[in-house]
Amino acid sequence: MPDTAPTAAVRSNATVAPAALAEALARQPRVPLAHLPTPLEPCPRLSAALGGPDILVKRDDCTGLAFGGNKVRQHEFLFAAALAAGADTVVLGAGTQSNWCRQASAAAAKLGLKVALVLVHGVKGPMIQGNLLLDRVLDADVTVIPGTDLEVLPAHLAARAEALRAEGRKPYVFGWADVTTQAIGALGYVNAVLELYAQLQAMGRAADHIYLAGFDVTPTGVLYGVRALGLGARVVAINPLRTSVARPVEMARIAGGIGERLGLPLGLTPADVTSTDDFIGPGYGILTPAAREAILMAGRTEGLILDPVYTSKAMAGLIDHVRKGIVRKGETVVFIHTGGTPALFAYADDLALGLRDDG
Repeated sequence: MPDTAPTAAVRSNATVAPAALAEALARQPRVPLAHLPTPLEPCPRLSAALGGPDILVKRDDCTGLAFGGNKVRQHEFLFAAALAAGADTVVLGAGTQSNWCRQASAAAAKLGLKVALVLVHGVKGPMIQGNLLLDRVLDADVTVIPGTDLEVLPAHLAARAEALRAEGRKPYVFGWADVTTQAIGALGYVNAVLELYAQLQAMGRAADHIYLAGFDVTPTGVLYGVRALGLGARVVAINPLRTSVARPVEMARIAGGIGERLGLPLGLTPADVTSTDDFIGPGYGILTPAAREAILMAGRTEGLILDPVYTSKAMAGLIDHVRKGIVRKGETVVFIHTGGTPALFAYADDLALGLRDDG
């Protein structure tokens, strides 16, 4: 079993002092929605099972608000922008098992707003289970459109917003792949890095690697925060979705938007981004054998529940990198658990292939 005692003081060659970064974030409009700080937990049994690094899990599945997850941090800033604009309805979209939409539906209910969702049919379709069940419980106005391509969403969101205006509503669109929306949402994970920095400092630890699922907003916020503070950790984004724009290009673009909003440009380029498509499998939202293994390993060693779309694939990536020696024994890894667990219930049949019948 890896030694779980503190191995080193937190490394920092800060570009921005933590206090200065916190001050810049404090100037941004924000509405409190999340239960923070989330725990940073050691996982000694998982570490031992892999025979490799010392793994710590940042429990962002514990942010509260409709079963929690990473999107709550984003929505603290996005809903502040919507309220400042005088909106009475937020419009957004993703797949039918979207965590983004489930947590937006909860945030809207909490803040007295309406929410209109445009959901791409995807793998699971309009099954009233998991996240879509919660959308319905939270009284979201749901429109399901055919297909699996999330890149068609901007036109549909614009049309839905225009229809709401015609009804006398005041919609605010959380744009899909819109740099303003992305940069505002990513502030939540710049703030999460400050939180993580304080936790590691209190433990006398340093992270060699940070692994997480995500294809734009969350990993960009993490990368920006790590680079701003000069923490030296290698940030690895495990991409769950193939898109027409390369992830490093998109993430560098979002990082530029963060820098503009905070007044702290870092000049991040695509070469600064580590993002891999290697663990997507056949497509977005399709459970892979490696993801199933990750769900069972995390659950049976640590009682840690991963989701089938995001965190299981991120953990599959970490497991693979440990086995290949990319992440080495004795190194410290922070795995950011971005939540998404309600979707697990829509994948019962997919998971059953890997479950033992104990009678």
